[in-house]
Amino acid sequence: MSTLAVRVYWEDTDAGGVVYHASYLRFMERGRTEFLRECGVHQAALQDETGLTFVVADMNIRFRQPARLDDVLVVETVVEESGGASLSLRQTVLRGQDVIVEADVTCAVISRDGKPMRIPADVKAKLA
Repeated sequence: MSTLAVRVYWEDTDAGGVVYHASYLRFMERGRTEFLRECGVHQAALQDETGLTFVVADMNIRFRQPARLDDVLVVETVVEESGGASLSLRQTVLRGQDVIVEADVTCAVISRDGKPMRIPADVKAKLA
């Protein structure tokens, strides 16, 4: 499991003073990026060396409670399943013990021209 702390700033909130729903997408993107980095998969290097990129293919989000300005949230990222060309992740955004958002995310690997590709064996081994 990978964790990333994120503080809520004004730019993350809506007119009602709560975190704007799309801000959670940014928080979770950062969480996935840090997860990959912690596994030894650097996305810029992967793209430069192989032409491959992880992209979000599917996301199911459940908003449980609002977060507000200055809250410190933690994004947890866990691998649920690693397939030949995709990676299924569970991401949870927490404030302390309170679950704020839960998401099931499927990431696919694509080539520079947007074609689906298999996850390279060395990358797959790092994600295990």
